[in-house]
Amino acid sequence: MTDDHDGVPELLAAWALGALPPGGGRAVPTHLAGCETCSAEAVRLRETVRLLDGGDPASAPSGNGATGIDGVLGPALRARPALPRVADHAVPYAAAVAGLGALLRELGGRRSWSTPVVHDWDVRDTVGHLIAADQELARHLGLEVRVPPPRGREATPWEADWETRTADVIAYERTREPSETVAEWAAQSSALLATAEARDPELASRAATLMGTRLPVADHFLTRAFEAWIHADDIGRALGLAVPPPPDGHLRRLVRLAVRVLGAALGPSAPPVLFAVTVGGEDARWVLGSEDDPVRGELAVDAVDFCRLVGGRRAPDEVPRRSTGDEAAVRAVLERAASLAWL
Repeated sequence: MTDDHDGVPELLAAWALGALPPGGGRAVPTHLAGCETCSAEAVRLRETVRLLDGGDPASAPSGNGATGIDGVLGPALRARPALPRVADHAVPYAAAVAGLGALLRELGGRRSWSTPVVHDWDVRDTVGHLIAADQELARHLGLEVRVPPPRGREATPWEADWETRTADVIAYERTREPSETVAEWAAQSSALLATAEARDPELASRAATLMGTRLPVADHFLTRAFEAWIHADDIGRALGLAVPPPPDGHLRRLVRLAVRVLGAALGPSAPPVLFAVTVGGEDARWVLGSEDDPVRGELAVDAVDFCRLVGGRRAPDEVPRRSTGDEAAVRAVLERAASLAWL
């Protein structure tokens, strides 16, 4: 770690959750002691984690004017009960939850909560949608789904079941105060991060079919991270608040998962395209489509643009790209990526 923040921002969310990888336990606090910018962000994230864990906001430290780890956090953090550690696969979700929690705390009165965000949802509806989306993983991991009580799950396609559930949750949350909706989302997120599967990579390696997709549970945690960030970005844009993308290390994982799903969706008979995604100034490359034919085209996009395309926040024609070769083959990749969106 250096004074130019090398690697620290990516570790702050993990530090706030007590989930630093081996070797980071000393380096991050050392950097925070001499860096006002990172120290202030660390306070925001740790305060959000306190709230997710049922802490009292009145006892949380202030993030303004931070000068060092002891002066910033003080005895309040040292006295706080330890949070369960999460494994590496769950850290991006923990970071996305902390980021969205911090954003929601910036909201003011009812006018902010009623701001249109996406589809026909306002801010509270968007949080309600996240409650419904997280419930699929929560149910699979044995957590109780409390509000509203789920209907009987008929043998219907997952899309219809999902649409019914998210409509039920949003309608229910509209009968409550926004603070109650946020508290419900925070409690469920905290419960997910406290599951054995969030802490044990071996348990998380077991496959589960959720939202029509069969993936290891570890990848379903990544999917939850992806959606939490996308909707935080939706809310931030609606309110005119800047929401940064996930740290590069987390973004690489989201991209790898999305490319794997995209490759499966294109299938082995699609015209092969060399696909490059740029994260942190470096390209990761894959050949999508047929393994038996020569590459027909090349396509390169930025990671955030690609994630927004897969998340349904960009149309294929709106994505900045660099491409050569067969335009039809390139466009097939972009259109198939856009078709994956269900957020």
